[in-house]
Amino acid sequence: MGGHNVNIAFICTESLPSPAIRGGAIQTMIDGVAPYLTNNHDLTIFSVSDPALADEDRREGIRYIRVRRDTFTSDICEHLSANSFDLIHVFNRPAHAAEYKAASPGSCIVLGMHNEMLHEKKISEPNGRRAVETSDGIAAISHYIKKTIVRRFPSAERKIDVVYSGVDLAQYPPVWSDEGLRIRAEARSKFGLTANKVLLFAGRLSKNKGVDKLIRAMPAILRKHPDAVLVVAGGKWFSDNSKTDYIRSLHRLAEPLKERVIFTEYVPQENMPELFLAADVFVCTSQWPEPLARVHYEAMAAGTPVITTNRGGNGEAVLHEQNGLLIDAYDRPAAFVSPVHRILKERSFARWMAKNGRTMVELNFQFSHTAERLERLYRRVTKNEPGE
Repeated sequence: MGGHNVNIAFICTESLPSPAIRGGAIQTMIDGVAPYLTNNHDLTIFSVSDPALADEDRREGIRYIRVRRDTFTSDICEHLSANSFDLIHVFNRPAHAAEYKAASPGSCIVLGMHNEMLHEKKISEPNGRRAVETSDGIAAISHYIKKTIVRRFPSAERKIDVVYSGVDLAQYPPVWSDEGLRIRAEARSKFGLTANKVLLFAGRLSKNKGVDKLIRAMPAILRKHPDAVLVVAGGKWFSDNSKTDYIRSLHRLAEPLKERVIFTEYVPQENMPELFLAADVFVCTSQWPEPLARVHYEAMAAGTPVITTNRGGNGEAVLHEQNGLLIDAYDRPAAFVSPVHRILKERSFARWMAKNGRTMVELNFQFSHTAERLERLYRRVTKNEPGE
């Protein structure tokens, strides 16, 4: 693999197309790393068909093949049998790894684990073991995900490398740069936020993302900062703004706060940098053990101070009082009040943490770093060496 032109297939999940025209953390990561990988390798990306995209096309040296959702795995198996790929990277669907290996027995299989898809609630013991045995290497999105896999399948340990996701820094001029300040001013004026202290939540509006905790904390925050506004960016699912019971309950919670809570609905990925730059603090309220939410990288890249819950892998990117604040009592609305107050009040401390966050992204969490980590893993599996 140290040489050139390894023939690689990426198999996306069946939920969203590639490129990431409808969002999605995995699709966004693939968009980010693909240009680096195509410098040395041939890359084919399989994803679900979409009315806005052709079933097959080639752009910037990458071949895209899109298949129907209802026959997703079998259609891809047909393509794998007809082509010879040196390496097949299966994103977040370990249950299908054995089928893909059977369709292309000569290929190395890499499992990309972005969530707890090897948890007993998601996959049976024999199927999970088969997925681990079938794979030559496993790319875990965080040490937290690596730990959860090894706890259930100890034999996976020697196969796993941690491959953090990243951001494209070109899209995130930091807020203290001239460009960052210009985007911030434009975005704040667009949303009518010029004179406010802006809190931002960005993510799916689901119970496990927990934004209700922050809305419940707002009355206490407003007592200390009457000019605070909470911007809630997100919908039910990527590019889906239909209303669930939970989303309706959020609107009811926010009603008494009137214009102090703004719901933007789903925001396309290309418009996220302006929202991060418009904010004075980014708050991640995750209630579930997050694999490691990519919004942390985005906020840090923009130079926005970060508050997050100490859940799952979040604490791998956010170090308490170094580049953000971690909340242990994640399920108590009151626990969010004093960290928000601290960041809005202690401006130089907030700026210092934000600059540390930006530096951390520059050094560790760019897509170029993600691609390097993948290259290392791919070299290892094609040479049959043990993991990290």
